Amino acid sequence: MKIQGLAWGIASLALATLGDGSRTVVRPDNTGEALINPGMGWVCFHYSNRLWAYGSRIETGDTLEWFPGASVIYFRLPWCYLEPEEGQFRWDLIDSYAQPWVAQGKRVALRITACENRFRYATPEWVQKAGAKGLDYKFSTIGKPSDETLWEPDYLDPVFLEKLDHFLAALAKRYNGNPSVAYIDIGTFGMWGEGHTGGTSKLSQEETDKRVKVQIDLYKKHFPDTLLCISDDVAGSSRPGDHFPSTDYAFSKGVTLRDDSILVQPAPKQWYHAAMAQQFWPTLPVILEHEHYGLSKERNAWDPALLLESVEQYHASYLSIHWWPDVFLKENRSAVDKINRRLGYRLELREASWPKEVRIGEPFKIDTAWANVGVAPCYPGGCLAFTLKNAAGKIAWVSADGAFDARALPIAAAGSARTVPHASACAVGIAAPIPVINDGVVKYLKATNDYPFGADVPTIKPGTYGLYVSVGRLDGTPQIALPLENGDGARRYRIGEITVNAQR
Repeated sequence: MKIQGLAWGIASLALATLGDGSRTVVRPDNTGEALINPGMGWVCFHYSNRLWAYGSRIETGDTLEWFPGASVIYFRLPWCYLEPEEGQFRWDLIDSYAQPWVAQGKRVALRITACENRFRYATPEWVQKAGAKGLDYKFSTIGKPSDETLWEPDYLDPVFLEKLDHFLAALAKRYNGNPSVAYIDIGTFGMWGEGHTGGTSKLSQEETDKRVKVQIDLYKKHFPDTLLCISDDVAGSSRPGDHFPSTDYAFSKGVTLRDDSILVQPAPKQWYHAAMAQQFWPTLPVILEHEHYGLSKERNAWDPALLLESVEQYHASYLSIHWWPDVFLKENRSAVDKINRRLGYRLELREASWPKEVRIGEPFKIDTAWANVGVAPCYPGGCLAFTLKNAAGKIAWVSADGAFDARALPIAAAGSARTVPHASACAVGIAAPIPVINDGVVKYLKATNDYPFGADVPTIKPGTYGLYVSVGRLDGTPQIALPLENGDGARRYRIGEITVNAQR
């Protein structure tokens, strides 16, 4: 961290008072480290439509601290696993693996599917026995039909919708508004929950749009307080364009977009819906899922440079780890590190300036300059806070600035982030005179034996304190990790010292 007492190098932020050495100026170094922050990060597939992939090789309780930027554990499961009998649930299939991540401040994401090529009854068989109509079919893989006859529900059948409604109500009781949930996919339509039926009932686009609208409305009914997402494939998996009825309707309901999947085919067909994402990313975090890494390599479709480019084009906040995570990281470490410097938002404190000495109760300014060097806005937002700590490392004073909102920091192409100045009005402690009314006349007492504090009631002792910066809630609680050194383990970062003098 560079510290100086001279004028700022940014002309628009220059202050006449800086030249006289009365202020401390710092230009912190960016650590370059991967950050775990709300609303962004790498997403680890624990279940990828079946139980063994890809969490089965991960040690119990392992939260992928060794995978830089891994912030979300993702459970994609057929409905039949979670409600094998009507009203009997197996939430332990999620909780057992989610809780270690939650304990580390990481988050959970979910997709429940109703149609799979590995299960005749991804929708539980008891739903069909209750009278739900559906379709028997054989799923073709590379032109070869499956040996097993599979079943796809009629997504508009009233019995299916009634049972799904009950299941989602139970799911929402646990997860709606749960702060540990990053997002939930609207996944109970189409093969693998991706919203396409080309290998099953072969619905027309008009028929698909009708069913997608029903699904969106049902999920919004149960999850009004949780981020929901819809697969781009509801508009057609290889149908380029920016606006389609299903995705436009999703956006109108506050449902975000995920791309299932990129890098299935080699360039120039590596993805189809970057244009579609432009409607979503300014206000909602976009989610990217790449093809199963091993399968993508087999097709010669894998390209680490294109993976990084997809983050740029989609302005992605979340990116999947769609394979064995240790193998994926070992073979793509350089790309992972580059992506971590752009994925989602990344707030940099470019410069800070404050008086070297202040007096108790007297106002002063802390000037800062910030940039968001990520591809996406800081959707959670966050206000700025300054914390003073004493020599024992205890918090002595906190000044939160609600006028600063990290959400407003603009994004730009790599290397072109704009620095935004901000001035925070602060005060440390309070020096309040003690009023006494005598014969209707208000007087302010000076220090006496009867009033040892006299006209001043200091709430912080004079001395030199460590000055910490943080971004988070309005009450000064830090929420967002910054790429700064000297963190206190609670997302506050020491940027220097300030001397607090007694009031005048």
